[in-house]
Amino acid sequence: MRTGEISGNKVRFRRLTAAVTSVAVAAVILWVGVPAPAGASIPGSFAELAKKASPAVVNISAVKVVRSPGMPSMPFGPNDPFRDFFDFFYRDRQPRDFRQQSLGSGFIIDRDGFILTNNHVVESTDEIKVRLDDGREFEATIVGRDPKTDLALIRIEPDNDLPALPLGDSDAAEVGEWVVAIGNPFGLGHTVTAGIVSAKYRQIGAGSYDNFIQTDASINPGNSGGPLLNTSGEAIGINTAIFSRTGGSVGIGFAIPINMAKDILPQLKEGKVVRGWLGVMIQEITPELKEKLGLADVHGALVADVTSGGPAEEAGISRGDVIVAFNGKEIREMKELPLLVASSPVGSEAQLRIVRKGKPMTVTVKLGKLSDAEEEPLVDTRLELGMNLETLTPERAASMGLAGTTGVLVTQVAPGSPAAQAGIRQGDVIDEVDQVPVTNVREFEAVTAQFKPGDTMLLLLKRRGATLFLTMKIPE
Repeated sequence: MRTGEISGNKVRFRRLTAAVTSVAVAAVILWVGVPAPAGASIPGSFAELAKKASPAVVNISAVKVVRSPGMPSMPFGPNDPFRDFFDFFYRDRQPRDFRQQSLGSGFIIDRDGFILTNNHVVESTDEIKVRLDDGREFEATIVGRDPKTDLALIRIEPDNDLPALPLGDSDAAEVGEWVVAIGNPFGLGHTVTAGIVSAKYRQIGAGSYDNFIQTDASINPGNSGGPLLNTSGEAIGINTAIFSRTGGSVGIGFAIPINMAKDILPQLKEGKVVRGWLGVMIQEITPELKEKLGLADVHGALVADVTSGGPAEEAGISRGDVIVAFNGKEIREMKELPLLVASSPVGSEAQLRIVRKGKPMTVTVKLGKLSDAEEEPLVDTRLELGMNLETLTPERAASMGLAGTTGVLVTQVAPGSPAAQAGIRQGDVIDEVDQVPVTNVREFEAVTAQFKPGDTMLLLLKRRGATLFLTMKIPE
């Protein structure tokens, strides 16, 4: 489970899935979202909607077989003089398998048995069971997973046609519209809650493709993967995450927009998601940068670096360019660009409108294929710490003359910031946080998200061939 403190009010951000061992139930993950049709009046009841939608919502039980450690080997071989001692204390500790179970939700999207859910509900599991509203149970197989968007497609083999939920248009949902969530909170089975769409296009630091619907519909552990429905009974979101002080719902939840799922659904059915790649490192435009670059406003994505040999370099994009539109869609915030690029087909041509030294121009780029090592990096990571970060690649390491090829590269340190006070410098490579190895920015974010304001973290750095430890305090 990933947990992070939000500055100021000490609210924890959690993914919630009800995890169950042989005797205990533990809250482990969740995520959320909600919307309703434009101009909808206050409904008198959600009863009919619940009756129609519930048969297509499923409870998911994912089982992982964990092997416990057994008796240690004899230090001095089979004739060890301490063998009797080890036999006495460890004879009952032979390796045993036990089943670790997590609970989540999902919903049927067609009559062939395809079910949409969250990736974190079904990843790293040995067995997946699906229970329908009518009590029938099926074993499910994973068809395709996409950790970057936390989406997964699983399938069951029914004896007859299954009820399916229609997929709506999440872009058409408006703030203030009614929505309904159905899921399996705390393993209680089908539970219906209602609320409104609180906000759209939320970015909560989960990754490069953040684009969540925020809702106040009650979501709890076990709701992960369940649908968020508009009042027409269409799925417009997949419940995914919450902000919480206690692990339960406090009215701030997030859902993956269904349009994002529809974009990659054909690829999920093929078993693998392939994304477009531009080959740039981008950052947010601050008011100070706006003045220095002679820009009209702070909208767009500033190109901080260009990958050698990548699509952007071949198209003539340079460091310092500002990308203000991608295929006709305006880029208002930096983080909008990675999602647009990733959603575009590999090999397709994209029209980029850029501003270079105050002059607008249009560039055509043939998109490449994004690999895990080439994910478009954002350099605004952990700005509250006063440093910009990027994942170190072999190419980047070679260009800088660095010995290692993995880690988190510090590209900039703000004067007077917590990072500067800790002694961190531009060009440092972070290898560990509190003795936990970090090989990329995502891992760094996951580890540092566990620290609260006022906590001190221990960093292991590489600097000009030397290795050193530094401590840095999380600002309050």
